[in-house]
Amino acid sequence: MSNPPMRVAIVPVTPLQQNCSLLWCTRTMRGAFVDPGGDLHRLRAAAGQHGVTIEKILITHGHIDHCGAAGEFAAELGVPIEGPHEADRFWIDRLAEDGRKYGVVGAPFEPDRWLINGNQVTVGELVLDVYHCPGHTPGHVVFHHAPSKLAIVGDVLFQGSIGRTDFPRGNHQDLIDAITGRLWPLGDDTVFVPGHGQPSNFAHERRTNPFVGDAALSAKG
Repeated sequence: MSNPPMRVAIVPVTPLQQNCSLLWCTRTMRGAFVDPGGDLHRLRAAAGQHGVTIEKILITHGHIDHCGAAGEFAAELGVPIEGPHEADRFWIDRLAEDGRKYGVVGAPFEPDRWLINGNQVTVGELVLDVYHCPGHTPGHVVFHHAPSKLAIVGDVLFQGSIGRTDFPRGNHQDLIDAITGRLWPLGDDTVFVPGHGQPSNFAHERRTNPFVGDAALSAKG
């Protein structure tokens, strides 16, 4: 497609190298940052470089590297925050404490809109579907743009791996169920941007992922 409806630029931020995504509507050049965890100077530069006007901030989950700077950035830009699911409120409430632990600046915030499974969010003329995918955290959500066959999955799924479930209120089975029940049905040709590392697609992960690949799951029976 010569001019796809949505474009995405990945900007790794914080010492944890979290993939902040700048996504925008190519018709309106209005966009959103997904998971602005920090390094706001890099995010401002990315928006300027691509000529994007930021209209909102989207959050997949409440971990410091994903949303530590979200409140500050939203206030600076005068834009709302949407996400995550309210089950992650306890993570957002402890951002300052976690920031000291990880050497990342973090400040609690109140999203303008908590999200639930089946919600939609808009960015310019784009409409993205929201999927609640708990397990890594209880309130984790994923954003999916069906026309682009692209999902932004935070720390649910990675190339060759899955999210950790040993954090407070994590749940391994919930994570497996979310990936197989909510992500795989979106289609093998769906490309995903994970919270860390390189993008992949669902077909590749179903073939090769040692945690949630088809072979791995059938072996568990």
